[in-house]
Amino acid sequence: MMKDILLLGDPRLYVMCTEYRKENLREIEETVSDLHDTLMEYRRVHGSGRAVAAPQIGVQKRLLYMYIDKPVVLINPVLHFPTEEKMIVMDDCMSFPNLLVKVERYRECIVEYHDLQWHNLKMHLEGDLAELIQHEYDHLDGVLATMRAIDEKSFFLGNIKDYRK
Repeated sequence: MMKDILLLGDPRLYVMCTEYRKENLREIEETVSDLHDTLMEYRRVHGSGRAVAAPQIGVQKRLLYMYIDKPVVLINPVLHFPTEEKMIVMDDCMSFPNLLVKVERYRECIVEYHDLQWHNLKMHLEGDLAELIQHEYDHLDGVLATMRAIDEKSFFLGNIKDYRK
């Protein structure tokens, strides 16, 4: 079921999320369905959106849903950074549409997580996908991109597509 996305300033976005346990799989599947429906509706309305974190729909659990070419569910993800190399990116968020924030992110990362069958998996991501997973992972710790702005002049109104030309 499509859920409302919590918007910048909502205190629920600043909460540290708790982990799921294997016995919560039925609850996880329901939340994943809600995340999928919410992301697809956001895409329909805004023409963008690649991933969403459970706290963005008011579920204070460590769960990410990413849909690039296919759906990917990341339960209790843990990030590692194999190098210190960073990049500057324009970050956007479904919790603050039309606001862009210039932030610094690691150029690559490794994410370990459980899938819906509770298998332990690992992904190595680079570039924009590394940035995406770091952004979504921050939501699990109650951190928004606005809190990672490079400086007080790092905020822009508009659409991310305007800056990817």
